[in-house]
Amino acid sequence: MGKQMTASAGAPVDSAKKWASIDWKKARAEVRRLQMRIAKAVKEKRWGKVKALQYLLTHSFYAKALAVKRVTSNKGKKTPGVDGTLWKGARAKWEAVFSLQRRGYRPQPLRRIYIPKKNGKKRPLSIPTILCRAMQALFKLALAPVAETIGDRNSYGFREGRSCADAIAAAFNALSKPNSATWILEADIKGCYDNISQEWMLENIPMDKVILKKWLTAGYVEDGKLYPSRKGTPQGGIISPTLSNLTLDGLEKAVHDAVPRRCRVNFVRYADDFIVTGKSKRLLEDQVKPAVEAFLTERGLSLSEEKTMITHITDGFTFLGQTFRKTGNVLHITPAKKGVLALKEKLSELIHKHVGGPLEPLVKKLNQTLRGWGNYHRHVVSSETFSLIDTFVYEQLWRMIKKRHRKKSSKWLKNRYWTDGKRKWIFTVKSRNKKGPCSYHVIHLSSLGIKRYIKIKADANPYDPEYSYYFWRRRNQKDSRLLPSLSAREHRQKQAA
Repeated sequence: MGKQMTASAGAPVDSAKKWASIDWKKARAEVRRLQMRIAKAVKEKRWGKVKALQYLLTHSFYAKALAVKRVTSNKGKKTPGVDGTLWKGARAKWEAVFSLQRRGYRPQPLRRIYIPKKNGKKRPLSIPTILCRAMQALFKLALAPVAETIGDRNSYGFREGRSCADAIAAAFNALSKPNSATWILEADIKGCYDNISQEWMLENIPMDKVILKKWLTAGYVEDGKLYPSRKGTPQGGIISPTLSNLTLDGLEKAVHDAVPRRCRVNFVRYADDFIVTGKSKRLLEDQVKPAVEAFLTERGLSLSEEKTMITHITDGFTFLGQTFRKTGNVLHITPAKKGVLALKEKLSELIHKHVGGPLEPLVKKLNQTLRGWGNYHRHVVSSETFSLIDTFVYEQLWRMIKKRHRKKSSKWLKNRYWTDGKRKWIFTVKSRNKKGPCSYHVIHLSSLGIKRYIKIKADANPYDPEYSYYFWRRRNQKDSRLLPSLSAREHRQKQAA
């Protein structure tokens, strides 16, 4: 029996088979059951029980397995931290499950890199080791039910079941009516992740304080030197968005409490970007903005003077890549010009890069870019923009193939690379794979169509049994986000009939 066991973490020799044999459906069900109990305890304000249930979840085998699975299957699975360690293979993953121990855990410093921003500046990104990432994923499983239960009703960033489309739909609901507010406070928090007060987080974030303090004070390594971290939460950690959301939760209530009840304001937030609508510029300047600044100051934060402004709806403003502008009583939401120009630049670079190379990879990358951008903007007034992008792609591809075949006629090029679709000419690359001849087509954004998006209910909580069917329907049923939602009771009545 002793020969069948390894010395580390009590993991068996056939650990690869053990990892493959994990029942992931059961693991998710067990973790979800504990998360729902945590959410119920938070709702009842039984914080002692919340702490006990969080301890139970973070020491659960299934929760640890799910944490390891997450960090070894996401986009960052090949990106190491300062120790250069990665968990590859089933055996390493199985043994990693048993390495997630609270006792004796000491996080290593973060590896600091910089990524460019749209304004030309650089954003610091801190990469934890894979062990720290897994520990953060584990403790996030216990913290997420708390964040969802006490979160602001109109906060949509980095939350389960919510997206940019929900935030845009909420802004539409606040601005589209004839008697809607006409002034908008566009707010942006200056260096949100980098400046949050660590003291405030340690006092107010409902999670294991010892583990949280270790993460916040781990420091970072840049150019071979170790630097301390005295404020903020590292941007790049799995749990950082949840910590940021918990820091900003309560801002919506602060805004509503700052104005008289008769002076209705609307609040919409996505991560650290938010807007507040009001009937007058004076209301936003004299009452709302000071309340926001006081709320942020307590948490070590401040508004960005460069990006914070008060705008009239007829002048238009940009929020989450969309331009909101009202003409008369009609609100138009269109893709922002900066986003369209950025897309054109990206498409041009892709096409230019493949002038002399194989075309199959080009078509795949073009489709990936176009489909992602189109699906994001298909819920607003974007038909004209889609048509312009389709024309731009056609012109760029035509120039490219003319460079590839300088001695061929236009008729030959058209017969070789274009097929006659139902409405438009489609760029087509003919190739051959194991199954035989095949064709790759560049999609048209216009073919995606424009469909209305139904915003999630403001009070919906994915860890509340009352909303289980509601979230299942939004996740699984075709076009469920584009149709009015049935309640679980209505669904049972419909089935009985």
